[in-house]
Amino acid sequence: MPEQSLLADMAVPVALSLAQLSHAGGRQVNQDSWGSVLQEDLACVIVADGVGGQYGGEIASNIVVHSIMEMFVEEASFGPRALQSYIEHSVAQLNRRQAQIPRLKDMSSTVAVLLIDQTNRCALWGHMGDTRVYLFRRHKLLSATKDHSLIQQFVDAGHCSPDQLRRHPRRSILSAAVGVEGSAPAEVIQNAVQIQDGDAFLICSDGFWEWISEAEMEQAASQASSAQDWLDLMHGIVEKNGSASNSPLDNCTAFTIHVAEPRPSASR
Repeated sequence: MPEQSLLADMAVPVALSLAQLSHAGGRQVNQDSWGSVLQEDLACVIVADGVGGQYGGEIASNIVVHSIMEMFVEEASFGPRALQSYIEHSVAQLNRRQAQIPRLKDMSSTVAVLLIDQTNRCALWGHMGDTRVYLFRRHKLLSATKDHSLIQQFVDAGHCSPDQLRRHPRRSILSAAVGVEGSAPAEVIQNAVQIQDGDAFLICSDGFWEWISEAEMEQAASQASSAQDWLDLMHGIVEKNGSASNSPLDNCTAFTIHVAEPRPSASR
């Protein structure tokens, strides 16, 4: 087979661009944690939202993010079983710290993890709690994780409208979280999603998505030229909507990831 044909058959990794923000909102402490790491052509992006007094939430989310990153760096792999094992490792690490320090026994954390295989052009994600992963294609929402929360259960049962996910006073009661005894396990999608040029991911804690609708996310995506532009536009909406409410603003963390074809290398 001619060399050109061989080269054409080789997978060319997609390029990724990331933007990130995190702040305490109206709280004294930011209990969110976040991280991203690239191993060869595998990318791992994580957001965790901690719960617990005496800085317990901050500790919990930090343990979750760093234990996932640590295991990913040691044995970077792509697949639902690998992703499940990364999250299970964070559960074990948090449980171990709870047992070591009694005053932190009630700390817990949500988590959302996105894995991207740049060479094979596909993505997987998993989550616990109400930290979300969104996928947009051609500026339209293609997929979004479903919260592990009491109000999501009410919505599924027809007892609440979807709007209540953002406004119900009991919206923070979770049915799954890292560090909660008897919690449901992480939900990991079992079939990788093929990604393409122009796709965009948003991973964010509830302090971000509560103050911006999916329609506003799409509108911002249609106006943005980069991951940073999109994040800046959405954050402006979050700040505006949050300021107009009478509710105290929560910790706010978000990653945006843009997928693009690699630029051709300059000819010599």
